[in-house]
Amino acid sequence: MLIATLMMAGTSLLAQPPGYSAPDYDAADAWLCRPGREDACTVDLDSTVVEADGSTRVDAFTAASDPGVDCFYVYPTVSNDLTPNSDMIANTEENSVISAQFARFGEVCRTFAPMYRQITLTALRTMMAGQPVEVDGVTAYLDVQTAFQHYLEHDNNGRPFVLIGHSQGARMLEPLVARLIDGQPIQERMLSAMLIGYNVALPPGERVGGAFQSVPTCQSADQTGCLISYVSFRADAPPPEGARFGNLEDPSVEVACTNPADLVGNGDAALNAYLSAGGAFTSSAEPTPWVEGGAEITTDFVQIPGMLTGQCVNNEHGSYLAITVTGDPSDPRVDDIVGDVVVNGTILADWGLHLLDVGLAQGDLIDLIARQADAYSE
Repeated sequence: MLIATLMMAGTSLLAQPPGYSAPDYDAADAWLCRPGREDACTVDLDSTVVEADGSTRVDAFTAASDPGVDCFYVYPTVSNDLTPNSDMIANTEENSVISAQFARFGEVCRTFAPMYRQITLTALRTMMAGQPVEVDGVTAYLDVQTAFQHYLEHDNNGRPFVLIGHSQGARMLEPLVARLIDGQPIQERMLSAMLIGYNVALPPGERVGGAFQSVPTCQSADQTGCLISYVSFRADAPPPEGARFGNLEDPSVEVACTNPADLVGNGDAALNAYLSAGGAFTSSAEPTPWVEGGAEITTDFVQIPGMLTGQCVNNEHGSYLAITVTGDPSDPRVDDIVGDVVVNGTILADWGLHLLDVGLAQGDLIDLIARQADAYSE
């Protein structure tokens, strides 16, 4: 789930390189998710609700039978392919991130998720080790653009849609929105662009500008054509100096933060999180039991109502969604969550809670789409 430093590729995402050959998005295996079939989005998404007193109940997931909205998703850096850019073959990691981050949006959307030749975790780790590697961010972007244009031509039929991307996926969608949607008639059909876990530029104190000229940050659940974007850090572990997220080198802009649980105010709002019952992927610590001495969790996901809150803050550390975890040592429920990026037993503070960016507010994001859809249809 780590974001690739695409700008290190030394190429512009807006230029089409000689010899670029687009994937065949008519092919079924070029998509992780498409409506009307069994695929990565049609998995068991039941969750276990863990209350503060240790009691549990299963919350059954039901996909919408005929939703009026489409969701188009671009996944983050997950590929373990050994090449700098991935191939177009879906492995466990691509399917797993769909389950964790996107399939649940089927509660309110028809789901579309293309494969693309992303920059791999292998390349990212090589770069983080200070070794040179040639990555191709242009091909990754053009694949996403081609997939989106294929969706518009063959599937959209004038329907409202939502764009959802995390980390490298958000990095791909930012220029797509700027090139194809921002200020164009199609923006009227875009309920929101959810560019999560990525530094989207915004002039200080403004709602629009920076990355986009006509797509403002969302300020109410009835607003459409707007931006949801945030990077998450623990409230007691804000972005350190030199953090990858929360700050930009250009002093004329700051990182956009829109709290999907509280678009109107700046308070500390309860988050409707869906977290993996087995922990937060391979780069995080192992979880402790969700309930001390309690029943075994048999679902893949858990909810912990009343334990997580989020607030957009803008201070000397940066602009970010500050996550507060309220655990009570006197009750049997777990007192903390895992999700910090851990390498060789050390927490990398500059990543914050990047691994959990989507899950921390997934229920709120889904609720927001439902309300935006209602507003659009009125």
